[in-house]
Amino acid sequence: MSQPAFTFPRPLGQLIEHLPAWPPSFAFTRILNLALRQVIRRRDLQALYGKRISIHVTDAGLHLHFTVLPTGFSAAAGNVEADLAISASAYDFYLLAMRREDPDTLFFNRRLVVEGDTELGLVAKNTLDAIEHPMLELERIFPRHLLARMKARLWV
Repeated sequence: MSQPAFTFPRPLGQLIEHLPAWPPSFAFTRILNLALRQVIRRRDLQALYGKRISIHVTDAGLHLHFTVLPTGFSAAAGNVEADLAISASAYDFYLLAMRREDPDTLFFNRRLVVEGDTELGLVAKNTLDAIEHPMLELERIFPRHLLARMKARLWV
C-alpha cells in the first residue's frame, strides 16, 4: 500500500480535533447543498432521511456531523452516535470526490472505514456513483457564481 501524496501535519490535525465540530459541519452541509442540489434527486436519498452521518477526516482531525432531510443536508450536533460513520484521510476523500479512486478499492485496502449501518453506506455509495462526472461542480460555490444567484433571486 502506497503512502498518500498529501497528509495534514500532525500538530495541525491535533489542533483541529479540539475545535467545535458544528461550524465546519454547517459549512460542509451548505457546500453540499449548493454543489449537489442539481445532481442528486431527493428521492434517491430517501433511505438516508433523518439518519445521522459522521465523516471523520483522520489526518486533519476534522469531524463533520450531519443529517439528510427532504430539504437537503443539515448540520447536526456531534454528541449523538451516528447511524453511519465514514473515515478516511483528506487525500483519500479528495480522490473519491474527483473519482480518481474507487470507494471499494479504498475500503478493501483499509483506507476508507465505514462503521454503523452498512446498508446506509451502500445507499450513499450507490447514489454518489450514479452522479455523472464531475461529482462536485466547484464553480457553483465560487463567490462570483453565488453573488449572481443571489442577485437573480433579489431582482425576480
